[in-house]
Amino acid sequence: IERGHEVSLVDLRFGGSLRWHLARFRPAMVGIACLHTVDIPTTLATARAVRRWSRSAFVVVGGHAAASYPDPLLVADVDAVVVADGEATMPLLASAMQERRDLRLVPGLLLREGDGFERTEAAARVGLDAYPLPARHLVRRYQRGYMCVHKSPLWAVETTRGCPYRCSFCSIWRHHDRSFRCRGIDAVCRDFEQVGQNVFVVDDLFWHPRERSLELARELLRRGIRKDWVVVQARLDTVARNEELLRAWRPLSRQFEIFFGFEAPRDDQLAALSKDATAEATEAGVGVARSLDYGVTGNFVVDPEWGEAEFEGMWSMVDRLGLNRAGFTVLTPLPGTPLFDAMRSRIVETDWARWDMHHLLVEPRLGRRRFFELFVESWKRNVLSPRYSRDKWWRWARELGPRQLVTFARVIVQTQRMLRVDAYMRETVPAQVPAAVGLDEERQRQNW
Repeated sequence: IERGHEVSLVDLRFGGSLRWHLARFRPAMVGIACLHTVDIPTTLATARAVRRWSRSAFVVVGGHAAASYPDPLLVADVDAVVVADGEATMPLLASAMQERRDLRLVPGLLLREGDGFERTEAAARVGLDAYPLPARHLVRRYQRGYMCVHKSPLWAVETTRGCPYRCSFCSIWRHHDRSFRCRGIDAVCRDFEQVGQNVFVVDDLFWHPRERSLELARELLRRGIRKDWVVVQARLDTVARNEELLRAWRPLSRQFEIFFGFEAPRDDQLAALSKDATAEATEAGVGVARSLDYGVTGNFVVDPEWGEAEFEGMWSMVDRLGLNRAGFTVLTPLPGTPLFDAMRSRIVETDWARWDMHHLLVEPRLGRRRFFELFVESWKRNVLSPRYSRDKWWRWARELGPRQLVTFARVIVQTQRMLRVDAYMRETVPAQVPAAVGLDEERQRQNW
């Protein structure tokens, strides 16, 4: 926009067919966001539809999943994949197309050349202040279509990018080469000031580094910027050793939620994930957060190699710490991660829609049905389970308007599938022949 290009942003979840939007705007370039691995099939289908509409429109794919593992997207319907910061590459690409310059000189691309793709020069990694703040007016019409549990509308704010840690199941740190970049204090304050009352901070590692985070909290307070609801993502060991920092941040929002990566209950399990954390830090971090009136939520990753004792150990931590807002996902070797590199030879599943962290991609040690029986038992400890939380559901519902209430009811209904073993079994077609399964399961596999 700052370079004079006309931009239209379309969220196809909410009204209007792709063909209608294309006919109305008639773009010379169509960018498709592929943020997660499960988005790959939709991304490819969208690229095919654009190509049917126009042979001349330039189709470019970007987003974290595309940049971290572009291989499935290197197809005939795609002209380029952005593998660097989109804020830097996309304006250069648009200007080069408009001025008919050689696109091979645009850094940060995988660019179609004949029947294949060639990588252009690597883009320089610059500070986040080199990029303008988001053009939020482009998404204003879609904001009320999104909820975080019961909060809507939402505003996303980014204050940092990257991560210096090395978790084996995460692709963030590898894509950013373990770099960590911070947007300037003034820019973050201006961004917080212009957004609404419900804020999702998308940083992967909030409250890092400590001194900069403390400076930011003090400046937000000095400017009188406060919100009604804020959620951030943070490490438990960061919280455990920075009580005063969290104390400084707490007045900035009436409700302040922290999403933690609990991952696993034991030190050896955390070490196997290269988490560089301990169970002791988990308990200490939860204690610090609760003592300062932060909401505590987060996620455990359930390893298909677990036996019943491992599930029981996780339940013990959940019950002991009162983590009834924790979620549970199947440990999934997402592309672009070290875990994917280690396990890819065992996996033949090519339907990327199944890489959603609720499907099995390898055979579980306990067999499919028993694994999902225990997985469902884990979810029954969550606040979305009817045995826990009907009163809380009503409290949440009272905060919503009529439109949000319909969406919230739909979310509650859909999440109940996580409490049904047969729902998982119907959708689960693991790629590997079980090493040892019961007779009934083996017959079921053969029928599949």
